[in-house]
Amino acid sequence: MQLPKTFEDLIENANQLSLYQQLVLQLNKDFLLANINLDFHEDVLPTSLKLLLHETVYKLIQEKFTDYLNLLYIVDVSEQEIKALNGDDLLKLSEDVSFLILKREWQKVWFRNKYK
Repeated sequence: MQLPKTFEDLIENANQLSLYQQLVLQLNKDFLLANINLDFHEDVLPTSLKLLLHETVYKLIQEKFTDYLNLLYIVDVSEQEIKALNGDDLLKLSEDVSFLILKREWQKVWFRNKYK
């Protein structure tokens, strides 16, 4: 499996394989497990998904850091990848973390679909 390098690549891959809705459902499942009140509609536009996820991650980092760490644990984002990010600009950091979350969720959906 080749992991996408950008958000656009990720969405394109998900749409090509008709797995975009599965990706949204996986996000909803993990956010629910992390006790974070964010529930995407299955038909959410990719741009809205990206914006809402970015905004939520930004608020979590600023206001509820423990919940943020819990979310990263539940989604199973690589600790190495998180540590490799530049934390100087909080807005950029939250955008990068949002992509890492989406990328990990995409892996879960892709593997589940491939090996079902």
